[in-house]
Amino acid sequence: MDTMRDRFISTTTRLLDEDPRVALVLAEISRDGFGPAQRAHPDRVVNVGIREQLLIGAGAGMALTGVRPIMHTFASFLVERPFEQVKLDLGHQGVGGVLVSAGASYDWPAGGFTHMSPGDVALLDTLDGWTVHVPGHPDEAEALLRRAVEGDGRAYVRLSLQSNSTGRPVTGPDFSTVREGTGGVVIAVGPMLDNVLEATEGLGATVLYATTVRPFDAAGLRRATGAHGAADVVIVEPYLAGTSTRAADDALSDLPHRVLGLGVGRAELRRYGQMAEHLVAHGLDARSLRERISGFLRL
Repeated sequence: MDTMRDRFISTTTRLLDEDPRVALVLAEISRDGFGPAQRAHPDRVVNVGIREQLLIGAGAGMALTGVRPIMHTFASFLVERPFEQVKLDLGHQGVGGVLVSAGASYDWPAGGFTHMSPGDVALLDTLDGWTVHVPGHPDEAEALLRRAVEGDGRAYVRLSLQSNSTGRPVTGPDFSTVREGTGGVVIAVGPMLDNVLEATEGLGATVLYATTVRPFDAAGLRRATGAHGAADVVIVEPYLAGTSTRAADDALSDLPHRVLGLGVGRAELRRYGQMAEHLVAHGLDARSLRERISGFLRL
């Protein structure tokens, strides 16, 4: 199976062929994969070098002319390093564009903390008007990328090497119900679904699947909790733990409820290791999730 990043390259190459409005701005990352596209569309595939602030500024400038820019690099260099440009060049100027990241929270541990971005979605939460997609499979990544490019707003597509075993239909921004139960609600975000399904097997919890987390599907969460009585909710996200707990609290503000946010911890893990080891260290493997979810939901 190809990776989400592989699918991003092939899909974007086709989008450049199909839609003259689309442009791609790179900062060295994935440059080799886009070699054919750059030769075919030298005026719409631009590599600015290792200049991430310029990456966003150039994309925003294109957007001012009516172009639909896709801006791409590792998440830490796409959201964190040029955050001022994301805030001002795109947001303040009121123009749209699509940020597509690679690397996620710990996809390349050997790169060290400079190449990890567990706080990217939380950082974007400080800005208005962003749609955030977190695919859990290459098929979903393609569908969400196409949806983002077809729009005219500001969208972030967060790609990861971690993937669920199968892709699921992406029909809209709403959460989908994967398993129904009466023992609380667990929201699995993107590539967390397989581990969540294994962790909750036989526990009687409702499992919702989210590939779009902003806007947050408040109505879907309320339906899943029954919108009456007390509600217990666990959110399992592949980035900073607790990123979406505020959104869940807002959705259930008129109901007695408890929310547990599971995800990447704040403590920096200073040994390289492998991606699977980071999952275990942050308690995001199936065994750890089962213990934490069942304890919280009292199942």
